[in-house]
Amino acid sequence: MRHRRLRRKLNVVSAHRKALLRNLVRALVIKKRIETTHAKAKEASAFADKLVTIAKRDTLHARRLLIAKLGDADVARLLQKVIAPQFKGRQGGYTRVLRTSKQRIGDAAQVSILEWTAVFEAPARKAKKKKPSEKVAEKPAARETGKAEPKKEAAEKQEARREAEKKGGFLKGLRSFFKGDGTK
Repeated sequence: MRHRRLRRKLNVVSAHRKALLRNLVRALVIKKRIETTHAKAKEASAFADKLVTIAKRDTLHARRLLIAKLGDADVARLLQKVIAPQFKGRQGGYTRVLRTSKQRIGDAAQVSILEWTAVFEAPARKAKKKKPSEKVAEKPAARETGKAEPKKEAAEKQEARREAEKKGGFLKGLRSFFKGDGTK
């Protein structure tokens, strides 16, 4: 009987269960949202909430506890410096589990999304720096000459190929062998 047993066993031995939860929380810290089975999501949610409570302390001892529980110093630092400050005024409920309408194909397990309750901004994409003065200068020159430039480029490529063949190129040894020259 499982009287007063609070946690799920997830049909694995305890070492596997600890590693599974550790990896789920690591992925949650890095990606901010993960998709897994409902039972695993609820267990990982409880584990993640405990880790955020530890991370909110922002001490060396708290960091060492996080490293011991997560097994990764970079993830522990990320949890302590980026995620925990978002929940400074909150006393719990740092994660949420949302059921999806999907079922896993292999065993029809209920799939859920595990995410943080705080909104995290996605990192901004770096815009490519364009030099407008150079671009404007190139376009009129190409228009004036018409289609002559693409023909010049193609002719230059063919000339480069011919020169590479004369020098031997990539398959020099094989060509000389098949031609019967005997020279390398």
